[in-house]
Amino acid sequence: MKILYTLLFLCYLNLGFGQTVISKKETKPFVIGETVSIPSEILKEDRILNIYLPHGYAESSKAYPVIYLLDGSANEDFIHIAGVVQFGSFSWIHMLPESIVVGIANVDRKRDFTYPSNNKLDQEELPTSGGSATFIQFLERELQPFIASNYKISEEKTIIGQSLGGLLAAEILLKKPNLFNNYIIVSPSIWWDDQSILKLEGVKTWSPKHIYIAGGTEGPTMQTGAVNLYYKFLAASKDTKNKVYYKFLEAQDHGDALHLAVYDAFEKIFLDHSKK
Repeated sequence: MKILYTLLFLCYLNLGFGQTVISKKETKPFVIGETVSIPSEILKEDRILNIYLPHGYAESSKAYPVIYLLDGSANEDFIHIAGVVQFGSFSWIHMLPESIVVGIANVDRKRDFTYPSNNKLDQEELPTSGGSATFIQFLERELQPFIASNYKISEEKTIIGQSLGGLLAAEILLKKPNLFNNYIIVSPSIWWDDQSILKLEGVKTWSPKHIYIAGGTEGPTMQTGAVNLYYKFLAASKDTKNKVYYKFLEAQDHGDALHLAVYDAFEKIFLDHSKK
């Protein structure tokens, strides 16, 4: 019996001495981008930008396309879309070129993404609404010049908007189309102000655009609005070099249509560019 206890004791000592005990873990931040605060005279407030820079950006001398993301807070869509952009720009994927992503963090999206509505219910449910004209001025006069002055960018600019953000992207396309080259509009809230955006004439002088519209199974009002917007831009593009796409994501709804739509949009828009 003593021999058995001795053997067990020796085995215990051997196991103990063979293990390395880590008393304290070492950590460091996992960084996927940078956060910048810019003061806006137009909006009368500071705005937060979350910015993804491609791998090797600091050492590179090339200019990068910019993807502007509405709903770009860290707890909204910035991390997800930056990941899609990174994956799509891998050399073995090459769905789109390496790009900078500028996520515009929200302060009041109901204010910034909507134009004034004459619908009483709209006014009651979104009492701060109606400030899109001011926000568009911010994009044009402050945000884009800031990005151009501080980052190595090309002329290629894309905007991504979903829901009320999709409504804003559609409004920009109709009123200030040359602010961006590519428009990715997902599940747009065309119902706003009794779908009055479908009646806007729009600017006639466009440089060529890629316009991508998508939606999921979101009820007849949302689905019809997205389809009508597609046909509006399709009709307006007959005598232009615009490319207009539509995608119905039958298995998705308002909450999960964005990622598949953006992936599909990148394939259509940027692979089409590469064929030129």
